[in-house]
Parts: sequence; structure tokens; C-alpha cells
Amino acid sequence: MSEVQLEKLLIDPPAEFAAQANAKADLYEKAAADRLAFWADEAENLDWFKKWDKVLDDSNPPFFKWFVGGKINACYNCVDRHVKTWRRNKAAIIFEGEPGDSQVLTYDQLYGEVQKFANVLKSLGVQKGDRVTIYMPMIPEAVIAMLACARIGAPHSVVFGGFSSDALRDRINDAKAKLVITADGGWRRGKVVPLKANTDKALEEAPTVEKVIVVKRVGDAAQINWVEGRDLWYHELMAKADRHCEPEQCDAEDMLFILYTSGTTGKPKGILHTTGGYLTQANMTMRYVFDIKDTDVYWCTADIGWITGHSYVVYGPLSAGATVVLYEGGPDYPDKDRFWAIIEKYRVNIFYTAPTAIRTFMKWGLEYVQRHDLSSLRLLGTVGEPINPEAWMWYYKHIGGERCPIMDTWWQTETGAHMVSPLPGITPLRPGTATLPLPGIEVDVVDENGEPAKEGYLVVKSPWPSMMRTIFGGDECYVNQYWSRFNGKYYFTGDGAKRDDLNYIWVTGRVDDVLNVSGHRIGTAEVESALVECQEVAEAAVIGKKHEVKGEAIVAFVILKEGVQPSDELVNKLKKHVAAKLGAFCRPDDIIFTAELPKTRSGKIMRRLLRDIAEGRAIGDTTTLADPGVMAELKEKYASKEE
Repeated sequence: MSEVQLEKLLIDPPAEFAAQANAKADLYEKAAADRLAFWADEAENLDWFKKWDKVLDDSNPPFFKWFVGGKINACYNCVDRHVKTWRRNKAAIIFEGEPGDSQVLTYDQLYGEVQKFANVLKSLGVQKGDRVTIYMPMIPEAVIAMLACARIGAPHSVVFGGFSSDALRDRINDAKAKLVITADGGWRRGKVVPLKANTDKALEEAPTVEKVIVVKRVGDAAQINWVEGRDLWYHELMAKADRHCEPEQCDAEDMLFILYTSGTTGKPKGILHTTGGYLTQANMTMRYVFDIKDTDVYWCTADIGWITGHSYVVYGPLSAGATVVLYEGGPDYPDKDRFWAIIEKYRVNIFYTAPTAIRTFMKWGLEYVQRHDLSSLRLLGTVGEPINPEAWMWYYKHIGGERCPIMDTWWQTETGAHMVSPLPGITPLRPGTATLPLPGIEVDVVDENGEPAKEGYLVVKSPWPSMMRTIFGGDECYVNQYWSRFNGKYYFTGDGAKRDDLNYIWVTGRVDDVLNVSGHRIGTAEVESALVECQEVAEAAVIGKKHEVKGEAIVAFVILKEGVQPSDELVNKLKKHVAAKLGAFCRPDDIIFTAELPKTRSGKIMRRLLRDIAEGRAIGDTTTLADPGVMAELKEKYASKEE
């Protein structure tokens, strides 16, 4: 089928699936009739120490509050309440390490470990409201650390283990973290990720950190340095810790976590999420979008360093009492069938991954898929970026066996949980579209003036429970970045979108200066700043070009300082510097040296024109450029680079 034909295809829910689905068709009607009553009903699926006085306080927009006056604890909802039921001996976490080691933690075992580690944190002076940075591999201790922080009311800031020491330092300092939890190292494609070494370097310029807790994951291969008085072994602390720790009765609006995301300014923004509303929507979407059943084994491949890992590895599935697979390594180690081997080994029923991964699997070929029995799968999901229809169909046919509904989910770090997604058993599926806003969510496509349109900007028209509350330490930035585009009327997502003949929403990608590389959001300003730090570089402009696997690839146009000559060695040096500064996933694919950049008369770089060059399109309108002749030279240089 052609892409046009695929975009018109409609796949009805299997009748057998629909009959047993958690979500029923009347959900949309209930939510439309009384949105706040709908969300109040959903909040009743959690355990509250004290029920709320008011569902939504919208008296001070855009600083909305949900379940005002309610008292709750996220850890209690993820662990304690299950231990009081038959789930006590149910597997909560099934861990698979990259070297092949494995571990199962029941809800009762998780309960004990979390309480002990909560007492460890308390013994080191961590109190309610203190920020704790977690920089860990995908191991059970990372989940235990998150839940222990939530238990005592200490907001966590999880930093992706692929980030560099500089990126870690900036996030520690912005959060003013009191304590860091890390590991001696992690495993990635057979190599050691030097987490402890990166932490040591970051802490050279992070004065608020008092202690570092280190999990022994790698052992002697990590060759770590030890700072006496500051560094403490996780296993030694846990051996002495008491197994009982009462959960803190947190206000619904108490901060649960900060998670840093790339911005257009070059400075990462601390997205602040609170407890009651966030947990309500994470739990609701787990039940309705993923149709989670007590017999399911569920696997989301995201790292806990991203929002998907927070909401759909930890808080969503555990609050729903699910069995969660946790995998440490890459999809191609020791071979390119590792994901399929894990699905077969643990009889995974629900599988949630990124379009980037799916396109990579397509490129590797069916040979690796066909080695394994994937018949246990009953539902698939995608996250992180729009999925192209061809990849959707490959996933549907070869991974799901044409029997598994695909939940193409649109949401963001800022939204906290799914916003636009099909509901399995209800929504007819169409390859490449996230379909419709979920019940209780009011999302629309609008034009420049905020009026409904077939194509334009994706906005959220009313507050939702799991929404970010602000940028940590940056209320003004929060208002300017997310609410000023439409004068406070709508939340602006930063994404473009269009609607089709069924009114389904197709997300077309970012409209600001944020790239989506393999599902990771990277600010162009961050990469530009890293390049300009190099003594050879005078100026840089970074754009994303379409990439068949990663979605977008980073292309940097660089002006060198007077007297500096372009060379392949310099290209490699600049790429390595960006990777060291920000993380390997931020490394540019291409670096083009140029004498000039396309700028308006006011000095603004026209990145739109650079994208035209990188993607081989006809050059757009150049009338506003100070020197339109720049484009011909740039186009010629890029063409010669591609040859």
C-alpha cells in the first residue's frame, strides 16, 4: 500500500478484545457531560488518606490545582495498598540485566526494600521537600529510590544515565539537590557506563550535595574513585535499615518530582509535577489505554530518565498493580533479537516502545523477529514521536500478528500522561495517527488566531489533572513558554497538527526550536552553545532533518573563527565535544562549515531555510534575508557534503 492509502485505512477493534476491554464507549459521554465529575470518579481509583474538598481550583490561571485539600502518597498507592490484597505475592518487577542476570521482586519484597531505603534517606537528613537527584541504570534500585523519595515526600529529579557530567551538574544545581543516588556503573552493549565517574565530575561544581549513595552494579570493572565521608554504599546502608517507614501524608499539590526537558533557550527546564492529579491520570491511562489486567506482563522499554519511564514504568503500572518488566541494556546486545527474546522469555502481553526503535527493527529485518514466539502479545503501544504509517503497519503485522491494537500515544513531559490516543476495543485505528483526545481531555488544532482549523497548532483548551504545575523556580518562564502564544486562553504544546476526515489528530512535529531525535527532545540552543564553546567556532546554527530511523538527525552549520581551516579532524572534534558535553544522543550527524548563515536584517537566523537545504527542498522565501546570496553558497556546500 502507498502512504496515501495507508493514511485512509481503517482497522476496527477485534470483537473479542472489545468485549473484554476496560474502556467502554460511554466513557466519552460521561466525560463530556461533566468533566470534573469524570475526573473525580477516576481519582476514586486511588487510595486517599483524606478526600479532596474541591476537584479543580482554576482561580489563578495558569496555576491550576487539582483535588484541593486531598491527602495522598504516591508510594502508598504503588506498593502498600497492593500488599493488603492477594497481590502481595504477585511479581511487581521482573528485571533483566544486559549481561543476562535477572531478578523478580514481588509487591511484598518491593514494599520492604522501599521502606528500608526511605529510612536510609531519613537517616541521612533528607526531609519532606528536599530534592534528591537519581542518576542510575535501569535496575530495580532505581525504582526503589524513586518510590522511597515519594514515600517521605522528597521530590526526586531523575537524570537519564546517558547524560554527560556537565548536563548532570546543571540539573543538580538547578534543583539544589541535597543528595545524589547513583551506581558504580551500568551496562550498555557490553561496555561500562561510568555513572560514578560522571557524578564525581559533576559534583566538583555542585555545592548543595551532601552525600552520594552508590549502588554496586558493575563491580571492579567500574574502577571508581571513593570520596570518604561523602560516598556511601547502598548495600551497606540497606543492611542496617529498619523495614518499617510510615508514608508521608502529602497534599495533592505537593511536589512529586522535577524532570528536566530541553528548551529553546539552551537551559534545561525543570518540569514540576505534583502528586494527586498526576497519579490519577497516570493510573487512568494505564487502565484504559493499555487495558491492563491482573494477569498481564507489561513492558515499556523507556528509561526512567524520561517522562515515559516515570509514568509508564513506575507510577502508572505500579499504581495499577501491574507486573512490570525492567530491562537494562540496548535492543541489539548480545544480538538484534534481544527485545523479542525478552518478550518470549517472560510472555509479555503489553509492549510499549518508540517509533525510532520500530524503524530500527524494520531495518534489521524479519530474521530476528522470526526467531521468537510473540504470541503472548495482545496490545502494542508507541510513544515519543509521530509514527509513520509504514512503520505502524510493520509493527501491526510482524510484531502484533495483526491481532494486537496499537495505541499510538501523544503526550509530553509537560502533560505528565497520555492526552491523545485510541482506546483499545473502542477506537477504529488508522496507521500514523494518535486518533482522538482521551475522555476528559480537551485538545484541538487551531490557526494563528486560536480558531479551530484543519491544520495548525496543537493546543489543550482546559486544565487536566496530570499537567505540569510550573517550571521549577521559573513561574514567569512557565507562563511565557506555554501560555502566552494564545494570550492565556490555551496551553500551547509546541507541536503542529492536522485533522483528517474522521477528525482524527495527526501530529506533524515540533514548530519551535526543539528537535526530536530518537524520541529525545533536544534544544537547538543547547547544541549550538556546546559548539560555540569550542575555541575554533565563532557561530553555529543547528537544525533537524528528517531521518528514516531516528525521526530527526542533527545538522550543524558552523562558522569558524578567522584563520581556522575546516578539516575532517575538526568535524570529529566538534562532534565528540557535543557528545561529551550533552550526551552521545546529542552528537550531530553532519557538520557543515560556512562563511555565513542566513539571517534577517534584524540578525535572526532563518533555520527554516537551513532545513530546506538539509532536506533537499526548494529554498523558501528569502526576501527577509539581509543577504539572499548566502543561500546559494550554502546549498552548494551541503550538496558537495552529501556526494
